[in-house]
This record gives sequence, C-alpha cells and structure tokens, in this order.
Amino acid sequence: MHFHEKPNTYVTNVEIKVSDLHRSLTYYQEVIGFKVLHQEAHKATLTADGKTALLTIVQPETVEEKTSLTTGLYHFAILLPTRRDLANIISHFHNNGVYFGASDHDVSEALYLNDPDKNGIEVYVDRPESEWTWQFDQVHMVTEPLKIHSILEEGDGRWNGLPTNTVMGHIHLSVSNLAAAEEFYTKGLGFEVVTRYGAQALFISTGRYHHHIGLNTWHSENAPKLGENMVGLKTFSLRLDNEEQAATMKENLRAIGAPVTNIDGGFQTEDPAGNVVLLKF
Repeated sequence: MHFHEKPNTYVTNVEIKVSDLHRSLTYYQEVIGFKVLHQEAHKATLTADGKTALLTIVQPETVEEKTSLTTGLYHFAILLPTRRDLANIISHFHNNGVYFGASDHDVSEALYLNDPDKNGIEVYVDRPESEWTWQFDQVHMVTEPLKIHSILEEGDGRWNGLPTNTVMGHIHLSVSNLAAAEEFYTKGLGFEVVTRYGAQALFISTGRYHHHIGLNTWHSENAPKLGENMVGLKTFSLRLDNEEQAATMKENLRAIGAPVTNIDGGFQTEDPAGNVVLLKF
C-alpha cells in the first residue's frame, strides 16, 4: 500500500451526489461493506477503518438525474488488501444476488458494479508489484476475463464488510478533451502518464503506481460538464505532501489557466472537464 502514502499524490476521498441518501447508505453498508463515520440530514461520510473518510455521499436539495452524456465519474476504485478479501467479497456478492462485471488487468484483478444512481464502482486487488511489466516508463495493462474460480480458492467465506486497511485505490474520470486533461494533471498537478489506450484513454500516477487516476473520452468527448444537482461526482481529494509541493502546484496550475482557491487544509482547483479537485494535507 506504499503507493497510497506520502510522498505520492493519491486519492484519499471521493464525494458523490445521490438521489436518495437512505437508499445509498443501505447499499454502501450492506452491499459494499462501508461503515458510517459521520451522518447529517443530507450527507454521510463512510469509512472502512472507523477513522479515515474514504467516500462521502451527498443528497442535493433538488436532485436531477443524469440524463445525458456528461463529464464526471467513470468509477471510483476501492483497493482491498489481499486476494482473499476479493474472494470473500465475490462470495458475498454471489450469496446476495449482486450483479457485477469482472476483469483481469494484469497489474490487478477487478470487479465492477453500479450503485443505485449508476455511479460506477470498482473493487480490486493489486497483483504484487514485482509481477507488473514495465517497458521504460509505460506499464503493461490489459482487459481480459477474470479467473474467478482461482480467486475463490483463496477465500475463507468470512465477509464482515471492508477490511480495515482498505484504501481508495484510484479514480477514473470521464473528460471532454484528453489532451487538455493530460496537460492539467501532468503539467498542473505533476502526475506522470504510465499507460495510453489509443487516443481515447490514458492512465497517470505518481511513484510508478499503475494508476492513481484514469482519464477517458469513451462516452464523453466534447460533452458538457455534470450539472450541479445531477447525481454523480461532486469532488475528489488528493493528498498533498508538503507546503513546497502545494506552492509549486498552485504556480503550475495558474500558468495553464486553471482556477486555484484556498480552502481549509489546502486548496481547490477544477480540471478542464469541470471535475473539482481538492488538494489537502
């Protein structure tokens, strides 16, 4: 899990908008296995370890369904500590009739679901870093069928929700222009491109992780940004390492014309597709 520690820049929390807070709370606790850390009338913060906020769900006062193609969330990705944990959640999904997709990405083994508002979720486990294939600065990733039976052999049938050392592994965003997104995240925030999928997707990271952020235009090329009250992504948070790094990021963001606003514990910016990024210590 060293990819999700300083000095790397990594996703700590994802904040999504939902149409029915009670329904979403039930889903995220009973199906995904989160615990509630804080709850208010229209907002809840969810955790795996009882201390660290990983997911925040918000019900806007006036909720709008996401009716057309927009930018925003493709999926957020929950990283489990071990393959046994993945086996146990597969058994849990199977026992409760939860539909999911599954893929082997060579660097990782992943399950895919949608919450009641069709917010995309990935639940995954990384293969050992020693098994990843790098060619210079590019990591080899594929999308192939997942060998579920091989994973299930490692399970012990014990599912008690998300393990305490679960982290937010990455976020995958739908953007309107890939070149503009690449400039923002690499020149502005200092990420490195580690994989390209043709002209429509790229994956970026710090510290040679396979990706902390995915970016694609598969369903969102030239699309408008998500409406303020539409279900979907509200914000996501990245961990800052130190004040010097924060100052450099602000300078680089302003140089490419991105907005910078100071907030408690850090600053806020917005990518060219309208995705709001919070940078916090």
